[in-house]
Amino acid sequence: MENPGSLPFLLVTANVGSVFEDPSRLLNIWIQEFLSNVVSRRPAFIALHLQEVGGKTYEKSMEYVQEFIKNLCESAELADYNRIRVYLDEDYNSAEHFTALGNLYFAIRTIDNLQMWNFLTHEWETVEGKNIHTGNIESVASKEKAKFPQQFFPECKWSRKGFLRTRWSLNGSVFDLVNIHLFHDASNLAACEEYPSVYCKSRRRALIHTLERFHQDSVNQAVPYFVFGDFNFRCDTEGVVKKLTEDLTMHRIPHPKSDNSKVQYRDSDGANVLTLV
Repeated sequence: MENPGSLPFLLVTANVGSVFEDPSRLLNIWIQEFLSNVVSRRPAFIALHLQEVGGKTYEKSMEYVQEFIKNLCESAELADYNRIRVYLDEDYNSAEHFTALGNLYFAIRTIDNLQMWNFLTHEWETVEGKNIHTGNIESVASKEKAKFPQQFFPECKWSRKGFLRTRWSLNGSVFDLVNIHLFHDASNLAACEEYPSVYCKSRRRALIHTLERFHQDSVNQAVPYFVFGDFNFRCDTEGVVKKLTEDLTMHRIPHPKSDNSKVQYRDSDGANVLTLV
């Protein structure tokens, strides 16, 4: 039986990079699936954390990003959610800051006491109406956003990885909601050389760095938090490949025009069974 004093939450995380790679086909489908879940669950508070907003070519997808936000915020299914906060990191020209993260929050009108933390003034602010922050959001004080230090990135190559945090007080309960995007496996060949792989170690390092940052935040102080995003979790790639290729022979195939190569595993008849690129 539901506690009469409780409020149902809906916490959603989604890497939408592929959606924005084919927006004419996938965008409306994704929105309708999300809204159908809202209708069926009827949460009082919705937190939607997105990664890779805009896809790989953000400058070509900006119009679709705006359409995406408009369709969500103006949908009939969300009409009862009269307090909306949107944070979209869209400044793709800033390699130092750009994360392509998006945090969207919807609060139903029946919530009496809703506040957000100002990370600049260190004070609570009442949440009213709709605020949509897009473009360069570095100066927006109701969020904390950071890209991981460059030395954390595998091979120190910049990519759009970091976190975006907001803090809430809902009917007196205080908590942080953290969107995070950790490193992917850039090379399957490198990933299967050892376990933990270089990418796994980088993911762990970045996650620990982020959590320690929250725990050691003496200015804003530590509060309970929910971390949900794209952790890019991988299985033991080395172990999986080793198991799959127990009775096969490895052949490395160099690429004629680059340093990239691929590895083929062949059976006793010379037939290729597995390829790693």
